[in-house]
Amino acid sequence: MLEAMIGRKSEKVKNVIERGAVKKFAEALKDSSPLFTDEEAGKRSRYGRNLAPPTFPVTFDSGSIPGLKLPGKGLIHGEQIYQYTRPLFVDEEVFCWLEVKDYYEKTGNFGRMGFLVLIRYGEDASRQLLFSEERIVIINDAARKEMEA
Repeated sequence: MLEAMIGRKSEKVKNVIERGAVKKFAEALKDSSPLFTDEEAGKRSRYGRNLAPPTFPVTFDSGSIPGLKLPGKGLIHGEQIYQYTRPLFVDEEVFCWLEVKDYYEKTGNFGRMGFLVLIRYGEDASRQLLFSEERIVIINDAARKEMEA
């Protein structure tokens, strides 16, 4: 169904890790680590500044992949794995893009399911890779019907 999308990428999009957004995100996670919100604690840390929570990249804009149109409903969040070269810092610019890594199908108790593997990449202004995020999106029959319509 989506095999032709494998290898396609979005354009890079600039994101800024804003202090207020990090504070709200940490509060939503109920993570009270001062490394995220307390400027003095950030300055005293080994990094010398505040960090963004590990799953913060979920808030980043990574652009859209031309031709990839996923439905608004019927998708299932399968898995999400982050790999970092270093932490993300508050006030840092991060340039993100998406790539379709794989697509495969399996048939099971719930019928035929599609598995779309997306990778989000983030790099700093000097083009150094900061993180990658692998996400598996499961496409069930309802989503498949909406996509085929």
